[in-house]
Amino acid sequence: MKRKLILAAGLVATLSACGGGRGLFGRDRPDEFAVSRQAPLVIPPDFALVPPAPGTPAAASVDSGREAMQAMFGGPAARSASEAAALNEAGRANAAAGIRSSAGDPGTEVVDKGSTTRDVIAAPEGDGQDARASTPQ
Repeated sequence: MKRKLILAAGLVATLSACGGGRGLFGRDRPDEFAVSRQAPLVIPPDFALVPPAPGTPAAASVDSGREAMQAMFGGPAARSASEAAALNEAGRANAAAGIRSSAGDPGTEVVDKGSTTRDVIAAPEGDGQDARASTPQ
């Protein structure tokens, strides 16, 4: 008897949530079935556009990459006298034009510097307190 009473109370509580009103399934949201037609989009005419003048380059012939670099970085900057002197002393005139593209090439010949160089490069970084210099006498 007690079990039936609990079951009936649970059923009444469950069904009371299904009543009318503005609950979970109320119409507080837009009606998805009330669809109306929108006016088509119209692109207004641009009165600032003018036809190109005779003899000017066509818009397609302009290099957009160069234009973007010019807009972002303002073009190449002049080198200072000290920078130009350092580059000239390093042999700027003797550098091969495509050297950067062939530097990582597997066919590039490299010189083996030996195990000492590998040990120096692989050495752990320290604060220099343990470094000692000695000169042979």
